[in-house]
Amino acid sequence: MFRTRAFSALFLVLGVVPARAQAPEAQAPPALDSSLVTLERIFAGRDFASEGAGVGRWMDATHTGGLARNAAGGRDLVRTDVATGRTETLVTAAQLTPAGAAAPLAVEDYAWSDDNRTLLVFTNSQRVWRANTRGDYWVLDVRSGRLRQLGGDAPPSTLMFATFSPDGTRVAYVRQHNLYVEDVTSGAITALTTDGSETTINGTFDWVYEEEFGLRNGFRWSPDGAQVAYWRLDASGVRDFLLVNNTDSLYSYTTPVQYPKAGETNSAARVGVVAAAGGPTRWFTLSDDERNHYPARMDWAASSTELVIQHLDRPQQRNEVLLADTRTMTTRPVLVETDSAWTDAVDDLVWFDDGRRFTWLSDRDGWQRAYVVSRDGSDVRAVTPAGLDVLSVLQIDTDGGWIYFRAAPMPAPGRMTNVRRVLYRTRLDGTETERLTPDDAPGSHSYTLSPGARYAVHSWSGFGSPSQAEVVRLPRHETVRTLTTNSRLRARVGGLQRGRAFFTQLPADDGTLLDAYVMLPPGMDSTRTYPVLMHVYGEPASTTVNDSWGGSGYLWHLMLTQQGYIVASVDGRGTPSPRGREWRKSVYGRVGVQASADQAAAARALAARYPFVDAARVGIWGRSGGGSQTLNSLFRFPDVFALGMSVAPVPDQRLYDTIYQER
Repeated sequence: MFRTRAFSALFLVLGVVPARAQAPEAQAPPALDSSLVTLERIFAGRDFASEGAGVGRWMDATHTGGLARNAAGGRDLVRTDVATGRTETLVTAAQLTPAGAAAPLAVEDYAWSDDNRTLLVFTNSQRVWRANTRGDYWVLDVRSGRLRQLGGDAPPSTLMFATFSPDGTRVAYVRQHNLYVEDVTSGAITALTTDGSETTINGTFDWVYEEEFGLRNGFRWSPDGAQVAYWRLDASGVRDFLLVNNTDSLYSYTTPVQYPKAGETNSAARVGVVAAAGGPTRWFTLSDDERNHYPARMDWAASSTELVIQHLDRPQQRNEVLLADTRTMTTRPVLVETDSAWTDAVDDLVWFDDGRRFTWLSDRDGWQRAYVVSRDGSDVRAVTPAGLDVLSVLQIDTDGGWIYFRAAPMPAPGRMTNVRRVLYRTRLDGTETERLTPDDAPGSHSYTLSPGARYAVHSWSGFGSPSQAEVVRLPRHETVRTLTTNSRLRARVGGLQRGRAFFTQLPADDGTLLDAYVMLPPGMDSTRTYPVLMHVYGEPASTTVNDSWGGSGYLWHLMLTQQGYIVASVDGRGTPSPRGREWRKSVYGRVGVQASADQAAAARALAARYPFVDAARVGIWGRSGGGSQTLNSLFRFPDVFALGMSVAPVPDQRLYDTIYQER
């Protein structure tokens, strides 16, 4: 039996308090203490609402575009000069109002043709899997003002991923598992596929491909606009998982979702090409066992005659980068990544030097580094330094010859750099790497770079410190314009009762140091002992120990400290910390084993180091992977953890999907 008595005070957090025997009539409600955090303040109001930067998306090297409220209450599409803040209206709400309609379209997304003469508008969306990717599309000819809905007689909200051809005269889209091309001017529609069904999926993906490979739009225009390459999935044989709905009607009902659990049947995936004018699809032979391989990435290879395909085996220990010739329908490998644990599909494959070279990311030498690879694969060179994990590539500026990326600051004596994020750039020839975020800038930093990286929208925050945003000029990181200081939120947070919070490192059983943060109760009496609640994720998808604003999660943990709890979190081995391949992939075949052992060791070390920690009252909680680690920690180390709160766990690895769990 779990020792729940130690956490009886937690019920106070949930608002379960003794009622007064006789409340005086007409008594005024007590004044709220603005220094205290409540569930209502976090989740039901706007006390802690954060301001966004509000700059939209980059249109060119010096302008962003976005929707802005006009004097009449509608929303116009505007362009903003990032240096001055001056705006120019490109499309009015009136232009986005269909003939006979009382209101303009509710724009959920939009895209310009390359010549900026035609606007594609996405509206009336519905959810497919996690995202609203199915809806209605309209095209606006900005010069003539003609606004027309795509899809012909398509039922409402059935079009997906509408994309302009390179010359802007046609749009390709998916409708009910088939792929179509429509002429923007005439409205003539050409069906590129006709066999789509619930189990024959053209131009998009099933649940598991979207969830684990991040794939949604499953087609690509060739650079010359003559062909469309696309994925087709055969989902027959994939068994259904029945979602039980007990809440939306008097009688419960089930919704079947094809869900391949670990070890079970996958969809078979193929890649083919079809003429944009219509005709038969020609298929590449990537494997003689399509259900046990994954074409995880596909695009045109800086050419209208070749595709580049990343082809993974089912264990995902081998990723073949293939050049696929559309003239001969043959493939040849140009790069092969192998790993005794797992490999990852790479999103930052960018061609340059007139298609003679491409960029690549790999941890083949122990660190996640950027590489430059020749088209024939004969030359593979690392261009970022060893010892520095590339965490995300922000831009590959092939004209300027730079790769811009986020990483942790280089290690420095007495500073926990793993928990911070800053901007670097490295030359494509590997001759120079420089940090662009100022050395004295605290916290973690994120950037949205303009084309060519002349400007960037720079946002930064710290642990317990809400974000701020500005426009900076690169590479000197000069502030051009302040976008938001979040002064209201910062004042609200600054007025809260807060105890000391700090980063530290705690030893695992073998002495490996684990990054951690600790939040202490305000007004803590160091002669007393306090219960501890540890927050865990513990899997390869995310970290929890970050020097950045944590939003509602931080506020909820702060509320617990105000109730008299110590809150701590530890990133154990297997989390994607910038500590090299061995750190991240040490959990291969030991998911839940290594992570829970590290959490237990950290809990013991916390109690041994700080006399105010009550070692008999240590709890743990987490969501998703953290829910799984909570269960593992409770059952493997009941002598350490007195209580756990497991949210949305995977209690048995066989219950989760093929692509993630088998990896």
